[in-house]
Amino acid sequence: MNPLVYLPDGNDPDTIYVFATKSGAPEHPDWYWNLTTAGAAHVERGTDEYDVTVAEVKGEERDRLYAQQVERRPSFADYEAKTAGIRTIPVLRLRRA
Repeated sequence: MNPLVYLPDGNDPDTIYVFATKSGAPEHPDWYWNLTTAGAAHVERGTDEYDVTVAEVKGEERDRLYAQQVERRPSFADYEAKTAGIRTIPVLRLRRA
């Protein structure tokens, strides 16, 4: 189990976004590879537990979501600065199955 900070989707209560920052490390966290390979997972969110589908968000949508997360949690800007020129921090969409 890996506790993660997530961004709820403001328009869809069944969707959240997670960010594979690994605190700005030069490589993706192991859970990123596990989720993208499996394409599905089981999450615990508060007292709720449910299955989700997993999809990576790319391009402008990814950039917009990451910027929203930086507004909520400024430390995410530091993670992005640490990975500049090394990797783009992935954003994954977890949608209730």
